[in-house]
This record gives sequence, C-alpha cells and structure tokens, in this order.
Amino acid sequence: MHATSASPWNPWPISIVAFFFVAIIGCCTFVAFCSRHPADLVAADYYEQEVRYQGQIDRLRHAQQNARTATVRYDEASRLICVSLSPNLSAAKAKGSIQLYRPSATNLDRQFKLAPDDKGVQTIDAGSLLPGLWKVRVSWIVDDKEFFMDQKIVIGARS
Repeated sequence: MHATSASPWNPWPISIVAFFFVAIIGCCTFVAFCSRHPADLVAADYYEQEVRYQGQIDRLRHAQQNARTATVRYDEASRLICVSLSPNLSAAKAKGSIQLYRPSATNLDRQFKLAPDDKGVQTIDAGSLLPGLWKVRVSWIVDDKEFFMDQKIVIGARS
C-alpha cells in the first residue's frame, strides 16, 4: 500500500517573485521622486565661472591683503544685512555689486548694486528672504583694483 500524500506548500517561488516586484516598484518610485525634485546646487554657467576663477583668486587675495576690507553682519532683531567697507577704501569711489546666493535654490538668488553711504555702510532688508543658509558675495572695484568677499549667514525663522 502506497499512500499518496500531497506535497507541502513551498513559499519560496512566490516570495522571490514578490521580492523582485517590490524592488522594481521601489526603484520606479525613487526615480519619480527624484525627477520631481531638481537639484539646483550648481550654477548654470559653471564652465564660464571656472574659466574666470583665476581672476576670482586675485580679487580674494586683494581683499585679504587689506586687513578688514569689508565685513558682513546679519542683525536678527531688525532682519537687516549690513555690508561695511573699510574706511581706508573710499566708499564713494567703490563700485560693485552684492549678491545674495542661496546654495539650495538658485531661483532665490538676489543681486543688488553696491551703494554704500558716506561711512561705507550699506544695509539690505532680509525680511523677505527665506530662512536658512545664504552666501553674501560682495565684489567691488576701487582705483582699478578688484576686491571680492564671500561670507555665509544664516537667516532664522520669523518670530
């Protein structure tokens, strides 16, 4: 007498298929997520900026050679960014620009003309800026000599 017994159920084939199905769905979801969140961490003209980088190094060196050439300060209470040029550089002769650069979103960048008062100070209202890391880039020319300063500030959340 041979007893025929049914073979026990084997979960492995179904488990392997389910694993690959979940992995494929996960990959597709990740690709969809990444395509909807652009990474604006690099400037659009990065190649041109790289070519001009030697000039940037020279401007930084000029600014460092003149001790305390410029300072950038952020006042949290008044929500003002204060850019001060050194008194030994004639503020009236200084021509240039101030760029507020947001590393995480290039569409939030702002550009201002450098227009210091008689004491060499210029204030910028930061009330409309989003909280987070900002870079204040000041570039100016005095007597045909170029200067540049790059300083990080952190804008806090509005109270």
